[in-house]
Amino acid sequence: MTRRIRAYLPYVFVVGFATWCLYRIRGDLAQLSLARLAHSWDLVLLAVLLSLLSYALRIARWQAYLKQLGHHVTLRFAALTFTAGFAYTLSPGKVGELVRARYYQPLGIPLRSITAAFFVERLMDLVAMVVLATLLFTASSLYTGAVLTAGVLVLTVLLCLAVLPWDRLAGALTSCPRLPPVLRRAASGLASSLAATRILLRPQALVAGFTLGLLAWGLEGTGLGWLSAMFAPAHLGLASAWGIYGVAVLLGSLSFLPGGLGGTEAVMTALLHAHGFPVSEALLLTLTCRFVTLWFAVVLGWLAVFALRPRAPGALLPWR
Repeated sequence: MTRRIRAYLPYVFVVGFATWCLYRIRGDLAQLSLARLAHSWDLVLLAVLLSLLSYALRIARWQAYLKQLGHHVTLRFAALTFTAGFAYTLSPGKVGELVRARYYQPLGIPLRSITAAFFVERLMDLVAMVVLATLLFTASSLYTGAVLTAGVLVLTVLLCLAVLPWDRLAGALTSCPRLPPVLRRAASGLASSLAATRILLRPQALVAGFTLGLLAWGLEGTGLGWLSAMFAPAHLGLASAWGIYGVAVLLGSLSFLPGGLGGTEAVMTALLHAHGFPVSEALLLTLTCRFVTLWFAVVLGWLAVFALRPRAPGALLPWR
């Protein structure tokens, strides 16, 4: 009986998380003016296409990270598994995206490698967001302190990854008798994953990962700029759109709220209002942007989860 309950627990978790997503999206839907969106369907479609291109760049980076760690998978498999992580992007700090590790276990790819790739991916995204956010400094200094603080934190993390002897630390934690076994395994596993990140932080890999991240998030910021044309002539310039998007997503990520919900929307609406949009228009623009980025990604994520569902033992292996 206990074994049967354990077998169904993952499905219960998935259903519960999907219910949470639907509940959160319900409130946003109620605030959208569908008439305005219907007249600007072409702009919404363009923003969706930019989001798709953004995801494609991040998928390419994910596959490259796995290859550098010594794991070769097809682009199709990398795309499906990476996209499946979007289904859990509403988890605090997006750590739920690590669920994609389960798809790599049948291929013999250890959790250490997936965790390392995920950690560096999130780190490069934060660096890209800091760079985009700095574009707003010329127009507003309201969030300068928060952005600079985020930049210092990122640089500190990079320095720690480069200097600390993570391999030796992992070995010491594994043999430490003072720690409980569960905590010992978790701590040594984390240290081992952080040791693996050094491969991905070599100069060439670091520059490539940052460049792809900057392009990917810049595309979503461009989508915000294009969407603002719904309210001409008060539309945003590209630099302002990138800066607003960068600040909003950065502060939302640092809040560790699920998907940055609430924090990202509040900051983006406030910045749009400061750039001349009435509050009602700023809110509509914010929610539309979030639908074509965050919620669109969540929908694609659940489609990928469905596509990757195991139909038979070892069903994932032929996709390698």
